[in-house]
Amino acid sequence: MDLPLVVGVDGSESSLRAADWAADEAALRAVPLRVVYASLWERYEGAALARELGKPDDQVRAEEVVAAAARRARARHPDLPISRAALPEEPEYALVREGKNASALVVGARGRSAVVDLLLGSVSLFVAAHADCPVIVIRGSHDNQAQTPVHGRIVVGVGDRSAAAVRFAVEEALRRGAELEAVRAWRCPAHEALDHPLIGGEPERVYEERAADALEAALRDVPPEVKVRRRTAEGPAPRVLLAAAPSADLLVVGVRRRAGRFGLQLGRVAHTALHHSACPVAVVPERT
Repeated sequence: MDLPLVVGVDGSESSLRAADWAADEAALRAVPLRVVYASLWERYEGAALARELGKPDDQVRAEEVVAAAARRARARHPDLPISRAALPEEPEYALVREGKNASALVVGARGRSAVVDLLLGSVSLFVAAHADCPVIVIRGSHDNQAQTPVHGRIVVGVGDRSAAAVRFAVEEALRRGAELEAVRAWRCPAHEALDHPLIGGEPERVYEERAADALEAALRDVPPEVKVRRRTAEGPAPRVLLAAAPSADLLVVGVRRRAGRFGLQLGRVAHTALHHSACPVAVVPERT
């Protein structure tokens, strides 16, 4: 049986947008959609769900949260199998547990808060850092949909350990009929930069060539039906990837998961992308 795509909702506008996106993604994958609400999210502020249901805040209940999100998903995809769960526990732990039996998790950038979603909410950050499956955080102006690409581009950051992220990005590009742009950043250490007019620039060229070789190796198994654009760029990886995000439908980054390690398992690249990307971000675990 196909593992479901799980979306976390809390009644906020951000989570309802995530539910819309998740419904499209589940339809693309031909997998069931599971809508999950953890009731302790009710302590957050906001009235987006109340407006959705036409009721005051004090009448909004957990069952109504998942029902409203499921109705939206059903309206978008009438034949999509949808299950619902309202769980009386902390949302962070509930969603991470749900992710153990999910093809992917989808969450909004923020919970029920009036704060502009420039930065990431604590629930989304925790889930992205701990889930066993890929986590997609819905950020940016994506027009609340995944099925009809706005830009027709999937961007993946290629680091030293990015095999799972590349596979995920390739699958997304295939489903959507989108172009895959694989990006690898490179930098020349300052102590190797030379000023001599005859040899200046040589170290930079060596590092750029290494980056191009690493990029080619990471893409060697990409099927020929996927159109791939390879790009190396000098600079910090977070800055290079964020520069590509405004014209992408999805930014894919890998994160290392180390067994037995506690705390947030997010590297600098993923952390920056999650906080500042102009498009949805997929965080894909890379096992070490």
